[in-house]
Amino acid sequence: MASITQKTLAKCVTIKGNALHTGQTTTLTIKPADPNTGLMFRRVDLPDKPFLAASAAHVQAVERATTLADGSVVVHTVEHLLSALTGMGVDNAIIEMDSSEPPIGDGSAKPYVELIKSAGLEDQKVPCPVWQIREPVQVEAKNGSTIVIMPAKEFRVSVTAVGPQGRVTQYFDSVITPESYEKELGDARTFCFYEDIKPLLDKGLIQGGTLDNAIVIKGDKFICAGGLRHGNECARHKAMDLIGDLILNGRRILGHVIAIMPGHGINTQMAAKLQKTYESMEAMRPKTFALPAGDAVMNTAEVLAMLPHRYPFLLVDRILGFEGDRKCVGQKNLTMNELFFQGHFPGHPVMPGVLQVEAMAQVASILMLRIPENQGKIGYFMSCDKVKWRRPVEPGDVLIIETELTKMRGAIGVATGRCTVNGEITCEAELKFMVQDR
Repeated sequence: MASITQKTLAKCVTIKGNALHTGQTTTLTIKPADPNTGLMFRRVDLPDKPFLAASAAHVQAVERATTLADGSVVVHTVEHLLSALTGMGVDNAIIEMDSSEPPIGDGSAKPYVELIKSAGLEDQKVPCPVWQIREPVQVEAKNGSTIVIMPAKEFRVSVTAVGPQGRVTQYFDSVITPESYEKELGDARTFCFYEDIKPLLDKGLIQGGTLDNAIVIKGDKFICAGGLRHGNECARHKAMDLIGDLILNGRRILGHVIAIMPGHGINTQMAAKLQKTYESMEAMRPKTFALPAGDAVMNTAEVLAMLPHRYPFLLVDRILGFEGDRKCVGQKNLTMNELFFQGHFPGHPVMPGVLQVEAMAQVASILMLRIPENQGKIGYFMSCDKVKWRRPVEPGDVLIIETELTKMRGAIGVATGRCTVNGEITCEAELKFMVQDR
């Protein structure tokens, strides 16, 4: 995964209009924000002008819109704005509002897309925390709605939208980039079924809804201003909503999002699950080193470019972080497909201890080969000492490999290393290397 940098708006921009559910007139201003701020709402109409982070932890209600709240600070119908910011590549922004709900515009994200384009983006030259999904993540609802996120090296969204009794079944699929978001999703409008209008009004919702900002489906007819913008506009709008809800997990993801009958309820459930999963992963990371935010400092391709090892002897999937030029943390995801599990106790497969030592040696080699005078060379494993194996490593484990370069004299280096699984040490050793020309 190529590293990307955080972005914010180049200047402040403002939009004013009526809100969909409250019907109130709202003035909304999006302001640039410092790196690592994330997306923050601010209710400037309330005492002390409180902030509210766009987080799954703040989801309060999901009926026909996503509502965030922290105590008395509430914002409604945030999904279109958050979707536009995410889709157009904005990582950090302060969103000031003088009421509880953003303007609905024409019922799509297009007004916000145009607002963001008018402001322009500023590259903040700080690495952007992007989580590349490595294992499937799934949530299901009792009504049959399902969202699965599969591993992928791009952000892709596939949506099947299905109305009551199978009405209005539509499909949308695309890799999401700022260009594809603007072209394929930005102008897709919200919709509702005719028979739902009165119940929604009775609940105090859609007070600002009109045929200028929504599609009404009556029978098999689509009633809206100007006709449909896309043959599958409903599925596109569902995909747009989904992107806005998923960013509530707190970070961009790389993965293939497959959603069947998505809605704000299951969307925000997935965001919450992603948030909790990521926090659990962070808690398991070794605390020895101060690791940067994000999924990988060096991905597999970059590891392959530095090390001569290849499958099945490459025992490092990626490098999670460096601390100066002396410490490094790598990771190896162990699946049942590893060749050594097939023959090393097939009835009770465990990773051979010598391969854990080899994994430490490979991570230590990366440390040594990053030294300017060693770049382009090759590291040879000379000896190991003080080796201890403390617990077995099994299929499904995520092996965290820590190394620290303790001595470097000419072409000879000494490093200490340890492997951990879920924070428990599995192996530790002292390693010696020699660096030579290839």
